[in-house]
Amino acid sequence: MSKPIQNIKELLTLERIEENIFRGQSQNIGTPQVYGGQVLGQAIAAAQLTIDNRPVHSAHAYFLRKGDFNAPIIYEVDRNREGRSFTARRVVAIQHGHPIFTLAASFQVEEEGYEYQEPLELPDFNEAQELQPRQRDADRRDDKIRPTHYFDIRCHTESPGEPTQGLAFWLKTKEPLPDEADLHREVLAYVSDFGLLYSALVPHGYSLISKKKSLRGLALASIDHAIWYHRPLKVDEWLFYQCVPISTSGARGLARGSFIDRQGRLVATTVQEGLMRKMTPPA
Repeated sequence: MSKPIQNIKELLTLERIEENIFRGQSQNIGTPQVYGGQVLGQAIAAAQLTIDNRPVHSAHAYFLRKGDFNAPIIYEVDRNREGRSFTARRVVAIQHGHPIFTLAASFQVEEEGYEYQEPLELPDFNEAQELQPRQRDADRRDDKIRPTHYFDIRCHTESPGEPTQGLAFWLKTKEPLPDEADLHREVLAYVSDFGLLYSALVPHGYSLISKKKSLRGLALASIDHAIWYHRPLKVDEWLFYQCVPISTSGARGLARGSFIDRQGRLVATTVQEGLMRKMTPPA
């Protein structure tokens, strides 16, 4: 088993094996498979290492197989396109000789243009100071490093059984990060997987906070995940993450997330679909 990685920058720092091929460390967060946000953040980091001065503006990922947290992950980057304004990359994450994840990402030269965002309601920031950090005794185990090890995450609202409600968090990294814009976007990708799929369970009476309705008997797994970066952001400053259920059907759930900074700016949008299968007890 790999040694726990205490620093998120270290987790997202890849080793260059040769041109376009990188190796990332894996982290045990206490689930049977690698945390999806880790693979997403590392894949974006791998693609970014093949590009100069063009930040990622969108990334679309598919989770193909469970990742093994006892083994490193190899990232192979295909340089799909080098345009005057846009650059495209495809990344395949490989373990034990098989692809476990694919990513298509686009990068753009920074430009000025129109400015608009949908009207957003941002709760009073002062309440974030009053909310209790999401931390459990299990988060402190030496052999498991959960997202709450790196992040101060405070649940704003959750209304199990309410069709229009999902999950909402105030969050930021516990430690300051270097002033590296690419790193902040990669770290945001890491945490964007936290709670997003669970929000699609809220209309069905499940609670990520109180656990009044047990998740036992449910098979949950990410199928795909997309993220769009709209504006500059800093993940070591408070962000509000609003996760809203969109649809549940066919043993799948779809949810959308919005990252909003304290100035009320929409800095990123996420969408995730995942498996939500009721398991049949053995006869």
